[in-house]
Amino acid sequence: MKPASVLEHIHINEYSATPKYQQLANAIISAIENGNIKKDEMLPSINELSYALEISRDTAEKGYKHLKQLEVLGSVPGKGYYVTNADFKRKLQIVLFFNKLSAHKKIVYDAFVDAIGSDASVDFYVYNNDLSLFRKLLENLRQTYTHYVIIPHFIEGRDKAGEIINNIPKEKLVLVDKLVPEVGGEYAAVYENFEKDIYNALEQAKERLSKYHTLKLIFPDKSYFPKGIIKGFYRFCQQYAFNHLLVSDISDEPISAGEVYINLMEDDLVKLLDRIIPLKLKIGRDVGIISYNETPLKKFILDGITTISTDFKRMGETAARLILEDTQRHEEVPFYLTLRQSI
Repeated sequence: MKPASVLEHIHINEYSATPKYQQLANAIISAIENGNIKKDEMLPSINELSYALEISRDTAEKGYKHLKQLEVLGSVPGKGYYVTNADFKRKLQIVLFFNKLSAHKKIVYDAFVDAIGSDASVDFYVYNNDLSLFRKLLENLRQTYTHYVIIPHFIEGRDKAGEIINNIPKEKLVLVDKLVPEVGGEYAAVYENFEKDIYNALEQAKERLSKYHTLKLIFPDKSYFPKGIIKGFYRFCQQYAFNHLLVSDISDEPISAGEVYINLMEDDLVKLLDRIIPLKLKIGRDVGIISYNETPLKKFILDGITTISTDFKRMGETAARLILEDTQRHEEVPFYLTLRQSI
């Protein structure tokens, strides 16, 4: 096969969050695995790759150097790069679909990649909670993967998500963070029980909360968060006789002493603090704050913000383990309450 014809088997996806050099390396490995590129075969030059794939020379060179480190390619000065190991196999070819980029999603990603090991090929896409973009990315995949790992959070059209996901072979599917009721069959999942988790977390904080009379959950109208959070919140408040309110926009919500605010979005925490501090209300005495998702900074903000959070590292590790064990088991990830001075 001439180097130019090798290019037929190499594709770069502009929508993918996987670095282009890694996409290049993965594509060459897949072509070797499928028998489209043979041992000792010469590959296109750096300049040819750069021109044909519309990538920088640095990206092309980095992809080749990565494959040399894996002992897949060799090089001869003046001639170029060639395949040294056609027996190289990546048994696992995994595609990740994340709903957004955030500090917490990075923890999931890093834990997953570390746990799955270096013998796996991992492509990464972000669909920004957009069901239409998710469908488009899924339909435009240029290869078949051994596993499809999906965090299924959508702002609009979430009732259609199951219809799309059900098209993926169940033995290849791994749902992460959230179950989709419409998805049937035997498949792997690592998930949060949103309704139970917030109920249990608030119950653990009940003694601290007893000095307040009203709990307010900040739940934006255009939100990808599961409605199970609202159900668990209502159930706790009704069980223990707290006044309660669902707040869609904290920007214009009246703030009074004796209230506790539970925020899901980091932006809402900032807005909340901006409004409380000028009112001279003492956080942890006059008003309370509970924030979703633990971050290092929340230990230090105003003597500490109380958080309720899942174990994101464990979530990523568990998703990888389900793949490595080749199981269709469902595992629930534990939720943690971290009590600090904000309530």
